[in-house]
Amino acid sequence: MTDFTDLLSQAKKMQSKIKETQEAIKKIEVEGISGGNAVKVILNGDGELKAINFDDTLLKESKEIFQDLIVAAHNDAKSKLKKKTSDEISKVTGGIDLPPGFKLPF
Repeated sequence: MTDFTDLLSQAKKMQSKIKETQEAIKKIEVEGISGGNAVKVILNGDGELKAINFDDTLLKESKEIFQDLIVAAHNDAKSKLKKKTSDEISKVTGGIDLPPGFKLPF
């Protein structure tokens, strides 16, 4: 019976760690950059766009270039967010990769 009790105890600890990780992920902010710092995009841990900053010299560029730089900065931020999120999750899982399709936060 102690094996089952130990298993339940470990499950509760894991659940607590997962909750802590979810909170830590929400607090993450990443900055994506493109155009040699001409465009900067900030995303939070939920992937929500928090800010876009751009150099005023871009206003002289074509609309298409401006749009491409925003997309590139967003993609850079998204890539950085994925890395930071993975790092937080591996702290909980001890470096064990989660199965494909398994996402944190739930």
